[in-house]
Amino acid sequence: MDKYLYLTINTASIIVPFVASFYPKHPFYKNWKHFFFANFIVAFFFIVWDILFTHIGVWGFNDRYLIGLKIFNIPIEEVLFFFCIPYSSVFVYFALNYLVKKNPFEKFHSLITLFLILSLLITGLVFYNRLYTSVTFLFTALFLGYSYLKKRDFSRIYFSYCFTLVFFFIVNGILTGSFIAEPVVWYNNNENLGIRMGTIPFEDIFYGFLLIASITEIYEFLNKKDSLKF
Repeated sequence: MDKYLYLTINTASIIVPFVASFYPKHPFYKNWKHFFFANFIVAFFFIVWDILFTHIGVWGFNDRYLIGLKIFNIPIEEVLFFFCIPYSSVFVYFALNYLVKKNPFEKFHSLITLFLILSLLITGLVFYNRLYTSVTFLFTALFLGYSYLKKRDFSRIYFSYCFTLVFFFIVNGILTGSFIAEPVVWYNNNENLGIRMGTIPFEDIFYGFLLIASITEIYEFLNKKDSLKF
């Protein structure tokens, strides 16, 4: 049964948000068109990134926990990860917008963004020879920098990502070897900072943020564009 572990993690991460998407008072399924368009655009970029980093040995996968189907050199479960996790995470964002009217990050989101841009940019440049660190941090800094220049309000994205991190530590913890005999996904520590939160590389926090935040931004852009038509 080990070979179904990664597939089970993907399924478990999406099943509750999927069912909750049909909640009559605030149905997420009515936003599927915009969400999936945004998800496909960003997932394509991340899958290409994943294929390249797997090829050069920045990370890799344990066949023990995989069903054996691959797209290029990455398992089908890894491809599904880029759809299941974003779905769950954007659903959290969608639900919190409905449930929480006063955003605690509203007054100082610009300071958070500036701090992240500077710290990620500096760290990414200093550790330019560690690919996972440099590429993840520099891409995230560029994304935030562009959003800052466009005066985007990231307060609700930051707020929802705090909740997403709870599930992130569970899912990524298992994938990187917590609670199981061997990791599902292994990392070459020569290509990262070597800082682990339990079994999770520190870079994963920003890799996950870039994935979710970029999808959310495109999703919101499409929502607003549609609303202007009426």
